Amino acid sequence: FPPTQVNFVACQLFALFAAFWFRIYLSPGKTSPDVRHAFATIFGIYFVIFCFGWYSVHLFVLVLMCYGIMVTASVSSIHRYSFFVAMGYLTICHISRIYIFHYGILTTDFSGPLMIVTQKITALAFQVHDGLGRRSEDLSNEQRRLAVKVKPSFLEYLSYLLNFMSVIAGPCNNFKDYIAFIEGRHTHMKLLEVNWKQRGFHSLPEPSPTGAVIRKLYMTLVSLLLFLTLTKTFPVTCLVDDWFVHKANFLSRLCYLYIVMQASKPKYYFAWTLADAVNNAAGFGFSGVDKNGNFCWDLLSNLNIWKIETATSFKMYLENWNIQTAAWLKRVCYERVPWYPTVLTFVLSALWHGVYPGYYFTFLTGTLVTVAARTMRNNYRHYFLSSKALKVAYDVVTWAVTQLAVSYTVAPFVMLAVEPTISLYK
Repeated sequence: FPPTQVNFVACQLFALFAAFWFRIYLSPGKTSPDVRHAFATIFGIYFVIFCFGWYSVHLFVLVLMCYGIMVTASVSSIHRYSFFVAMGYLTICHISRIYIFHYGILTTDFSGPLMIVTQKITALAFQVHDGLGRRSEDLSNEQRRLAVKVKPSFLEYLSYLLNFMSVIAGPCNNFKDYIAFIEGRHTHMKLLEVNWKQRGFHSLPEPSPTGAVIRKLYMTLVSLLLFLTLTKTFPVTCLVDDWFVHKANFLSRLCYLYIVMQASKPKYYFAWTLADAVNNAAGFGFSGVDKNGNFCWDLLSNLNIWKIETATSFKMYLENWNIQTAAWLKRVCYERVPWYPTVLTFVLSALWHGVYPGYYFTFLTGTLVTVAARTMRNNYRHYFLSSKALKVAYDVVTWAVTQLAVSYTVAPFVMLAVEPTISLYK
């Protein structure tokens, strides 16, 4: 393991213990919001410096520049300035990384936290613009719910962007949800949506995140074991082997491509599920009560593994993979651009991820596959709904096609460079 990856795991494990301590000893009933903000920020800054050393300066420079914009810019253009400064700075860092680090090799480096902070800066800027610069009737229901009516204080801004729960691996969350969590209103707001008297309760229950955290840590452990076995056995470099390129038949290549792409997933499952568990351990991430009366802790979940592995459409796959980034792309791009929303959203996604050519191959291919999948579904799905057997057959075929199409689309994203991508696509 590279030292940065060891630091990353050490930081996240330390953050997990800090989160339990934060929830128990700095609970909203015992301490003021300012104390909670201050501790969350100090821990976060320490973690970033421990993990990334002097590279963490990039993070602090971007946060301070964008707070300057938040304070000085007019509400009518605050979102534009914040978006261009944050995305511009991130892109410059991405470009410099390719020359500082070795082209084609992606390590756990400072660009990860920078990407998360960029999401939060831009999301908050748009929400402040919605709250202070637009009429309520011009907003969608979701924009109205998330709109921020008062500019955040410096401490609130730092805490939202640099808190120890999400600074290393995310996920991106909404400012209003985060402030409600710090002030102790987070779970109560969700619980008030349910009629508890009908269920026989005389007062609001107190949901505990412990069960959710244990489940997510179990998934994290399984993902780590899969990473240490599968990922090492089927590295992505297998896709440029002489056997794969020149000797294997078409069906073998498809099956092998699927296996190699499956083997590249556990590291994402590990990082995102652990990040989710850290937030839950601090008491953040409660999303309400499901139809069976169970407490749900998936407000900040970044993936739904079962739905990913059983997806029968490209859309279903994308909706359950990197969920918070997809929500961010929808809120700052897809819902707001006047033309070509699908294409521009894929372009923004590629730009946010970085400047490796593989990303652009993936997102250009992804645009075409999305349009093709939508067209096929609209034109043919209704023919298979007349009987259960036909529907099952349709689901099995679309599952296989979706999984292979995703493998084909995503392979360049994992390989990064031009040469192996062209070799694979040929």
